[in-house]
This record gives sequence, structure tokens and C-alpha cells, in this order.
Amino acid sequence: MYEKSYSPPACPEDILQRISETHEITGHFDDKPIMREQLLEAVSDRDAILCSINDVIDKSLFDTAPALKIVANIGVGYNNIDIEEASKRGVLVTNIPGVLTDATADLTMALILSVSRRVVEGDRMVREGGFRFWGLFHFLGRELSGKTLGIIGLGRIGQAVAARATAFGMKILYHNRHRLSSETEQALKASFTDFDTLLSNSDLVSLHTPLTDETRHLITGKELSLMKNSAFLINTSRGPVVDEKAVKAVCKLPKKKQPPFRNRLKNIMESANGIGWGYYDDLCHFYHKAFE
Repeated sequence: MYEKSYSPPACPEDILQRISETHEITGHFDDKPIMREQLLEAVSDRDAILCSINDVIDKSLFDTAPALKIVANIGVGYNNIDIEEASKRGVLVTNIPGVLTDATADLTMALILSVSRRVVEGDRMVREGGFRFWGLFHFLGRELSGKTLGIIGLGRIGQAVAARATAFGMKILYHNRHRLSSETEQALKASFTDFDTLLSNSDLVSLHTPLTDETRHLITGKELSLMKNSAFLINTSRGPVVDEKAVKAVCKLPKKKQPPFRNRLKNIMESANGIGWGYYDDLCHFYHKAFE
């Protein structure tokens, strides 16, 4: 049993109450990320930490918290935690896979629909007073039915995206480290192919890989050059899976200092990290799973 726990922001009241029955709790209950110095001080005598992606759990933190026995990450990804260092010290690390599958798949489809039907462009034009009249060729979008969606990483989330995309009449190509069973492929109506073929034959490419040394900058200028000029790239995995400098180069941005490129490119759409989390009930579920 762990007696002293640290909890990150946004912990629901009922979860705090449940933990406090058996634990002495230290927490940062402001919704903003905690400052590094404050975090190190808060966990110095803790034997259990509930953490989020904002909390970097590395060697310096382990050095500061010698009594630490477990780090429970509230989320699926755990690239904020030095797993090798935790293993050396015998610290257990847990995550909660599966809790964001539907939420992330829904967000992916929202992005696919937005770029295909130019929703954000249209919204921006109206807000800026640029819409004056309807025109036959004004804001032509793209129909999803019959288009090919290439999914890189057909795990839980990738499969959930495939199920949604087939409902829109899309064809599914996928690339995985390991090919799925024929039964799964048939159920998802998905065809396995190599990485380069997927990139060159897809109308939209959706990334669903964890961030590892192998997948960091999985998409560089080389991969972008293989894609159709009309294709869209959707990334709802970790940001560094795509090389941002390569995106700048492909979009032919000037090298001189200007405002951040995301503010100047109308062919890039970004969403805030966390927009795909879902609802308050989901957040409560995440904490319950992490606590267990």
C-alpha cells in the first residue's frame, strides 16, 4: 500500500476523496502545469505519483524522491517518463491504454472532415468579413466516399478510425510493424501495404503510432514528397512523429524571421493538445483507472 501520494491538476473531487481515505495527498490543484521546482519539492517525500503528460518524470525527479515506488500516468502515452531510469530504481510505471480510443478516433474524423470540406477556411473567411456571395466554384471541398485513407499504426485507435472511415465509404490502406490477421483485415475492410506505397496511394494519411526512438520524425521531407500533392496528413499521435522543419521546407516558407509558421499557413490546421480528451466523465474515468 502506498501511503503518500502526489496528484496533478484537475483531479475530480470524488477521486481526491477516495484517495485521501488511504493516502496522505500532496497535490497541485491549479489547472495550469506546475513549475518544475514546485514539482520536485512536492514529490520529495512521496512514494506514489499520479502524473500527466505535463509532468516530466526523469532522473532528477527520481533523485529528489528516493522513496518513490510507483508512477501512475494519467493517459495512454508515457514519453514524459524515463522508463529506463524507473526500471533501474525498481519504480513501477503504469498507464491507462484504451481510455482515449473513441475520443481520439472521433477527433481524427473531425479533422478529416474539416480539411476535406474546408470547414476552418470557411469559418475564417466569414469571421474576417471575406464572404460576399455564393459562387459555383467557391470553396469546393472533397467527397470522402471512394477516397483512400492510409493509416500508419492500426492499433486500437487506428482500428477505431478505420471503422469510422469505412462508414463514410472510404478505402483503407494500412501499415504496421506486424500485419493483422486476415479476419481483422476483413472486418475493417483494410489492406496491408508497405510504408512508401501507402504514402503515395493515399488521399489522406493518418498517424497513430506511439512516440519512440523509431517513430520520432517518422514523417520527414522524404515521406512528404512521396504523398500526392492533393493529399492531407493527419497527426493525432505525438507531435514529434512529424518533422516540423520538413513541413516548413515543403511549404516553402521564407527563412527570415517571421511570426510562427502556423499563423501564416492556411493549409495547416492545428488543434489544442487535449481537445480530443472527450468529456468530464472521461476525465473521471481516467483518474479512476490510474488510481486502481
